[in-house]
Formats: sequence, structure tokens, C-alpha cells
Amino acid sequence: MSLWRVERLGRRGDGVAIGADGRALAPLTLPGEEIEGEAQDGRIAAPRILTPSPRRVRPICAHYRACGGCSLMHADDGFATEWKRQVVETALAAQGLAAPVQGVHVSPPLSRRRAVLSGRRTKKGALLGFHARASDVITDLAQCHVLRPEITAALPLLRQMVMTGASRSAELSITVISGPAGLDVAISGGKALEPALFQDLARLAETGDLARLDWNGQAITRRPPTLPMGRARVIPPPGAFLQATAEGEAALLAAVRDITRDATRIVDLFAGCGTFSLPLAERAEVLAIEGLAAPLAALDAGWRGAPGLHRIATQTRDLARRPLLADELADFDAIVIDPPRAGAEAQAREIARSTVRKLAFVACDPVNFARDARILADGGYILSRVFIVDQFRWSPHVETVAEFAKNWPAVRVS
Repeated sequence: MSLWRVERLGRRGDGVAIGADGRALAPLTLPGEEIEGEAQDGRIAAPRILTPSPRRVRPICAHYRACGGCSLMHADDGFATEWKRQVVETALAAQGLAAPVQGVHVSPPLSRRRAVLSGRRTKKGALLGFHARASDVITDLAQCHVLRPEITAALPLLRQMVMTGASRSAELSITVISGPAGLDVAISGGKALEPALFQDLARLAETGDLARLDWNGQAITRRPPTLPMGRARVIPPPGAFLQATAEGEAALLAAVRDITRDATRIVDLFAGCGTFSLPLAERAEVLAIEGLAAPLAALDAGWRGAPGLHRIATQTRDLARRPLLADELADFDAIVIDPPRAGAEAQAREIARSTVRKLAFVACDPVNFARDARILADGGYILSRVFIVDQFRWSPHVETVAEFAKNWPAVRVS
């Protein structure tokens, strides 16, 4: 067995180990630990800890070593929080940027209200859970310290649905949202919805008292899975994107509200179902832009049903292919942008050319965010502060809200 010393954690949470044969990634390790193991293709699949870090703790989940849902449960909470701060600061520093971090908000255990599970039918029943690390193998969950208890309690029911409606050759994707009306479940990859299967699934949904069950895009139950967004109530489309925890959403929203507090006309880019648009409409007019029509329809219906809000206009537009141009941004005094993990390079270039004074940038990938932040800085925007929100406890994922301000005419960037 080769000997290694873990130098640091990579951005995905694996240890970067140094040994006689060079460097390799070692999962479930911590900086300073001495380990042994054989590296294959740059990875030590099963490292043996020889000298543990003082920051190491015993994982509380029985599935931890097999399940890929968490990767930092072997570190104490203080270490994980500080590491996520360093991930953000390091990504910005690589682009020559820095800003004070306004604290780190960490969602509590048992708070994840939205999860995408995988299900597969087997000879003896079904597997339901998250994939193992770097694998297509499904870890069959009996418990989870991340998910809300009502989702964990529904695992046997969801497993029964996999057994009922999955073929032996297909893997199901199961999006579960826990809301005030109950569980909202959207399943894709299953068998065609023939009448007999419809009846079986409807019976299971009634047994579990699901608010909604959607199977391959077809509704089976119709109780509205309403969610609060500010003063509004929204019925999202099946499987819709939603902030992972209510606590994390509140932290993100508080930061966005603070950054845009003086704005009277706001454009919300990648608006989704209205996480930011609807609360911001309590004091400002909003233009909400999103690439998919269904989330915007849900947002619009929520706005129309909530008295006392300022006007929200909506526009369906693929901002990756057709970013809002600088002259189109001229009518607004604040921008909110919450792009997907890949970031918003094309849109950032147009914002950099604009004269909008305030920008709240919500991001879920520090490296791609730092790239976009560099573009904005080259266009005359000052990165003044960063809020860090950790909704994905015990995972390497980290989200930020950054405040940018432009106090002089735009500098044209190429």
C-alpha cells in the first residue's frame, strides 16, 4: 500500500493527497491526514486513515460511506463552514477579485424540502435513493439526515411506485417537494400510463395523501401543491426548480432585498416561479424573465391572485442564447440574476455594458460565478460584498449572493 498525506480539499470535497507517485484524489479525507491506499486513474477509491485529523467526527448516517448525497459528514460543522467560505474566496481570488463575506448561513439538518431521487426496479423489489459517489449504483435509503422527515417517511410509498411503474431496464427520476399542502411528486422514465397503471398509481397517491403525483408529464392527482412566495401563493409546474430549503431561500431573499432596497424598477433574470420577483413586487415593479413558459405562468397566476403587489410583467426568453441587451436594461435601476450552475457569461457581458446601478447576483457555482464577476468588474462594476448560503449541508455545493454597484458610466468590454 502507498502512503499519502492529504494537502487540502478539492472543490468537490475530495482530499488532494500527495505521495511518492504524485497526486491523487481521496474521498472522505481531511487536510493533514496521513492515509494509505492505491491510486487508479488519479483516485484512491478506498483510503485507509492512518493519522486522523482533529476535525474528523463520526458520521451520523448509516448510509454515509455508500451514498453520494453527502461528502463532508466526516468533518465537524465549523470546518465545513470555513471550507465553503474558502472555496468562494479562492474562486474570486483566481480572478483577481475580493469582497468581504457577510457571514455564512447554514441550513439545519432535516430541512431539505426538494430532492431528486433515483429509483430502479429489481428482482426482489426496488432501490430508491441517491447514487453512490462517481457511480450509477443507487444507494437504497432507509433514513436521511438531510431530507425533511415527511419525505423520508414517504420512501416506502415511493419505492412501491417504482415497483409498480418501472421497467427492469429503466431508471426513474423522482422529484419530491415538501410543501404546506403535502408532498408534490413528479416521476419520469416510467412505463406508459395505461389505464390499469393509472389506477394503481392513483390508489398509491391516495394512500400516501400526496398533494400531486405527475407521471411522465401526466397528472394523476390534482390537489394544488401551493407554495408561499412572499404574499403570493404559487402552484409550480411538476418537478419545478425550487430553493432546496425554506431557510436557505429566506437567507437568499433577505440578501437580495437588502441589495435592491432602493430600487423601484427591477428586472429579475432566470426568474423561475417567482422566488425573488413576487416578494420584490411588494415595493417595486418587476420584469420577470425566464426561459421556460410554465414557471412564468405559475408566477403570473400567483401575482394576479395576491392583492397589493406592484406590477409584474413576464417574458419568456432563453437568456443563454438571447441575453437581455444593455439598452434593454436601461429602464431598470436594479438587476437580480439567478442563473443555472453554468453561470451567465453572455448575460454578464451585456450587464457589464449597461448603466444599471445595482446588481444582486445569486450563484450556485463559485468558479463560474467568479468568471462572470470578472466580466462585470471589467465593465466598471464594483463587487462590494458577498453573502454565503449553505443549503446543501454536508455536500460540497455552496451558494452566494453578491452585491455589485456601478457608480460611473459603463466601460465597454469585448
